[in-house]
Amino acid sequence: MAQKGSILIVDDEVGPRESLRMIFKPIYEVYTAADGQEALQCIQNADIDVVTLDLKMPGISGFDVLRGIKKLKADIEVIVITGYGTLNNAQEAIHYGAGDFISKPFNIPDIISIVSKSFERRTYNLKIGNLVEKIKTLRAMEEENTGDDIFSGFGENIEPGRENFEH
Repeated sequence: MAQKGSILIVDDEVGPRESLRMIFKPIYEVYTAADGQEALQCIQNADIDVVTLDLKMPGISGFDVLRGIKKLKADIEVIVITGYGTLNNAQEAIHYGAGDFISKPFNIPDIISIVSKSFERRTYNLKIGNLVEKIKTLRAMEEENTGDDIFSGFGENIEPGRENFEH
């Protein structure tokens, strides 16, 4: 029985891409892409929640794909899965918006857990975003009706995103 949600698996190597597809097919709606261009096209055409992304691919690099994903749809959670798991690569991936960084070969229970947590994080971030929008709407309505902002100072620094959960 599939859960709600979709995952895009981006890897130029057939083995890891198909392994991940088989792992997640019973749980999520699965899309696959063999390169960065195909991945970005899928992001534009499908409702994707989570992406697993290889860094070293021909054509567009994984880092460029990550930046492209975040530019197109910033709320998508991206997990970098790579055979080039250096500290510098991990730092750069997190800097560009990756939610997690995993080295190949990966442990199946670990990858299932990390993907599940990424879906949860996205759900929470979307809920926070909706609440922020409701607060902004209520603030505007109150200002319109009374000329006063009863919510002054409330929620001004709250924006949807991972940083709200890291304290």
